[in-house]
Amino acid sequence: MARSLEMAQNPYNQDLDRNPANYQPLTPLGFLQRAAETFPNHTAIIHGDSIISYEAFYARARQLGSVLAQDYNLSRGHTVSVMLANTPAMLEAHYGIPMCGGVIHCINTRLDAAIIAYQIDHAESQLVIVDAEFMPLMQDALALATRDPILVCYDDAVYEGPRVPNEALSKQALDYEALIACGDPHFAWVMPEDEWDAISIGYTSGTTGKPKGVVSHHRGAYLLAQGNALIGNMDKHAVYLWTLPMFHCNGWCFPWTLSAIIGTHICLRQVRAAPIWQALANHKVTHLCGAPIVMSLMIEAPESEKHQLPKPVQFFTAAAPPPETLLQEMGRAGFLVTHLYGLTETYGPAVVNEWHEEWYALSPTEQATLKARQGVRYLPLEDLQVLHPETMTPVPRDGTTIGEVMFRGNVVMKGYFKNKKATREAFEGGWFHSGDLAVIYPDGYIQLKDRSKDIIISGGENISSIEIEEALYKHDRVAVVAVVAMPHPKWGETPCAFVELTSGPDISEAELHSWCRDHLAGFKMPARICFQEIPRTSTGKIQKFALRDIARALADMPDES
Repeated sequence: MARSLEMAQNPYNQDLDRNPANYQPLTPLGFLQRAAETFPNHTAIIHGDSIISYEAFYARARQLGSVLAQDYNLSRGHTVSVMLANTPAMLEAHYGIPMCGGVIHCINTRLDAAIIAYQIDHAESQLVIVDAEFMPLMQDALALATRDPILVCYDDAVYEGPRVPNEALSKQALDYEALIACGDPHFAWVMPEDEWDAISIGYTSGTTGKPKGVVSHHRGAYLLAQGNALIGNMDKHAVYLWTLPMFHCNGWCFPWTLSAIIGTHICLRQVRAAPIWQALANHKVTHLCGAPIVMSLMIEAPESEKHQLPKPVQFFTAAAPPPETLLQEMGRAGFLVTHLYGLTETYGPAVVNEWHEEWYALSPTEQATLKARQGVRYLPLEDLQVLHPETMTPVPRDGTTIGEVMFRGNVVMKGYFKNKKATREAFEGGWFHSGDLAVIYPDGYIQLKDRSKDIIISGGENISSIEIEEALYKHDRVAVVAVVAMPHPKWGETPCAFVELTSGPDISEAELHSWCRDHLAGFKMPARICFQEIPRTSTGKIQKFALRDIARALADMPDES
């Protein structure tokens, strides 16, 4: 009330009201419109043998938006799910779906059918666009779902695998290209009524229960998209190689960033060393993103597949910090590696390890130590702190006192869809509580030390230790189980399970591995299953910190199973 009175008394607020001429809601959709109007013939997308101009890209996005709006009556508040590889259709969906007012829901292609079904139901999906490669998985998911969304199949010409015949589908699928052909390339797409309107919903990994639907708005997407360009030193007409899955936090908003700088997307269906190096050489790539596993994949490629880079290429990595040797090898290969950190709730990267020129004079070991830190706040983020989670006071900047990483700003989610309790808890005290534990150094750089939710990050994928524990508990011979992260030279981390058995005949590690294979996605499989007494506190609580120490020791020992 006092603030409203103060604003009313401010002479600069008198008779100076918002109107359509001086105020429009922020949205990244306008980036594509401007690019198409200003550089219509510039190459927007390269995919296999296909070269798509910005004029064509904009037209196809408008066609998709018009079909969704006019033929299927989708509008504000309606969800459209997409399960696609890094293809032109995925880029078109990031514009066409919100152009009708809809909300895009990107599905992780590595999930199992039950989780996909849950997301489709929870997000109240009206229509699902699916790559032909993932149609069998989507069939299984829709058989479990309670909703019955319209099904659209995108048949990518670059995909060389088998297709499910339409007559074999449980319901007939519309053809994506036929759908697009029915659309209006001059569709007068709708602006958000408010920049706070939802543009996307993405799901957490469900580490403490059911996955939560993270709702992002147009304002945040607009700001982070531009922030990417500024933080990443992306010049006009930069060339971006898609080694990061676009389903991860909407590709960290890079689908929108590239339109802002009239850049070129180089699509890549699968992350393989040979096509990565080929794209780097053929298309003069300037930027790419990925987990440390992508770097390892590139460095370990045969010399015959590698190419000499004409100039340094920016590589942005997240998840576990890369090993020192890998950083050195990437540097020798011509890459400038920058460490990022963020969450689905922050639209992707919200923290960056800003590098100081004088640090290049340090030894490789000292540089690796500095690169292991997550860093400082992203440009569009207003505040980043490491706070005591109970007192909400900053921890000392001593590099040793642990607190919780908390965010505040316009690139923080609206909240969790249909989950008031989780939203309220996440924003308690006026900060977004990440659940990640970290220290902060005197220069303000933060470094993660643990994950309060015991997330395991393997090859850039978040894995719930609880989910693996629950799968093992279903075996009648498992009495107690605890899962922690174990260091891995290739994947960064892999799950390590510690098991206490019930009385009875001996059971082997191979048998439990087989059990896990039937109950978990492949990338969630424990690398090691150890039979031993699990350490507990006097009150019976499992001491996971002690198990992490054991797992670290095991990582240095050969697996004799």
